[in-house]
Amino acid sequence: MFITLEGPDGSGKTSQMEPLAAFLREHGYDVVTTREPGGTPISNQVREILLNRMENTAMHPRTEILLFCASRAQHVEEFIRPQLADGKIVICDRYADSTLAYQGYGHGVDIEVLKNLLNFTTGGLFPDLTLLLDVKAEIGLRRRQKGGEEWNRLDAYAVKFHCRVQKGYHQLVEDEPHRWQVIDAEQSPELVQKEMQEVILNFLSNQNSIN
Repeated sequence: MFITLEGPDGSGKTSQMEPLAAFLREHGYDVVTTREPGGTPISNQVREILLNRMENTAMHPRTEILLFCASRAQHVEEFIRPQLADGKIVICDRYADSTLAYQGYGHGVDIEVLKNLLNFTTGGLFPDLTLLLDVKAEIGLRRRQKGGEEWNRLDAYAVKFHCRVQKGYHQLVEDEPHRWQVIDAEQSPELVQKEMQEVILNFLSNQNSIN
């Protein structure tokens, strides 16, 4: 089972992932967590290039896309597929939908071109379930700044860019409603975590009944 967490910057995905995994383990599920960009030694090296806001501000959107895809291709083959083949639930902080939201809707790159590229990059591996932690762009960016988290190259894009990203996520949900569950990430972290737990347990229960 492959589950991904998506959302604008400051939505709380990263801080919510490990408590979610711990909760599922307590319920008997074999869970591993990972993140993008990153997840393997090679992918983490690409991450350093992508997120470095001091040295790589001149990066072209096409370069950005291809670097994300290079990192993801390695991640899929070296980590995600083997873990899934071993029967584990994989929870990933960001995946291919981030490319559609950020580089597609954010930068205005053709969505169909990106979908074809992502299909090649992932070898056709897409999530069974995706949770969108939804938060307004302005609120998410304020959280990032106040939380003292690393302010990376993508965070530094204009607010209008991040607004397009959020709207892009909503379009992705509309296009594939069967795969997405939207969580109001403007709630307290405790309520967000509770809702995530309920959604995933229901999903896993339904999958078990089908199988």
